[in-house]
Amino acid sequence: MPAYLCTRDRLVRLRRDGADIVLEADRLQCVAAYDRTVLVGTLGGGVVLSRDEGATWERIALPEADVLSVAVSAADGALYAGTEPSRLFVARDGGGWTELEALQDIPSKPRWSFPPRPWTHHVRWIAPDPHNRARLLVGIELGGVMASDDGGMTFSDHRPGAKRDAHQLAWHPIADGLAYQAAGDGAARSRDGGRTWEAADGGGRLPYCWALAIDPADPDRWYVSAATGPGTAHAGARAHGRLYRRDGDRWAELTLPSDAMPYALAATDGTLLVGMSDGRVLRSDGAGFDEVAALGGAILAIAAQ
Repeated sequence: MPAYLCTRDRLVRLRRDGADIVLEADRLQCVAAYDRTVLVGTLGGGVVLSRDEGATWERIALPEADVLSVAVSAADGALYAGTEPSRLFVARDGGGWTELEALQDIPSKPRWSFPPRPWTHHVRWIAPDPHNRARLLVGIELGGVMASDDGGMTFSDHRPGAKRDAHQLAWHPIADGLAYQAAGDGAARSRDGGRTWEAADGGGRLPYCWALAIDPADPDRWYVSAATGPGTAHAGARAHGRLYRRDGDRWAELTLPSDAMPYALAATDGTLLVGMSDGRVLRSDGAGFDEVAALGGAILAIAAQ
């Protein structure tokens, strides 16, 4: 299956035999994909949806125009979009989009605040459980990790042990109940379906984690990118950071051919893809990294199956 690479103004489909542009638009922000469905979030333009791997597209307006996170459930094909300010929308079974209003009832919501824009906050990540269509994790930047066991009809507040500055969340595709987090205040893992979390911070070597990827064949192997802080990670052409791999209980730094920030990660079929802040796309099949593409801007997100 192809991988989809999102920059601010284009979506690129990457295959083993090359890459092609499948969408050009202003202010793209995020991408998710499952089977032949591709969902893209934009700043100011709602979401853009393809049901045929990017051959055709449909633009969908939402009540909030700034979409900072999208997801496609591997359990039931449901589509999700998270916005700024923090609202969560879903479309199921080919139907229209509705809001999961229970997110607004979480007791800690009055304390949510995104530091660069402290008057607001947003849904930074949405993680539907691939094993359980009713289970859902939602990361609020900055507010924490919220969980639902009933398809978003109700949500619990921030989960014990999870990091507050939520950036990315993921479920393991074959190990039921195992979830992972990369956050501005480190990394964490849950072994009980997202109910409780334990820190996996690497002895302080991961002060500001951003991107996250999980080895689909090995629940004990996962990857995060990290920088010394948000100013370093998000400094545009001057951004730089590092990439780490965790095996069991140990983190190890991986050597990249660039000190730019590893801004987006995806692991699939024995391959790790790394989208860099300088536009380069790196691929590793286990022995070093090769550059497979160079795009005209930072890689904001990667979706791969």
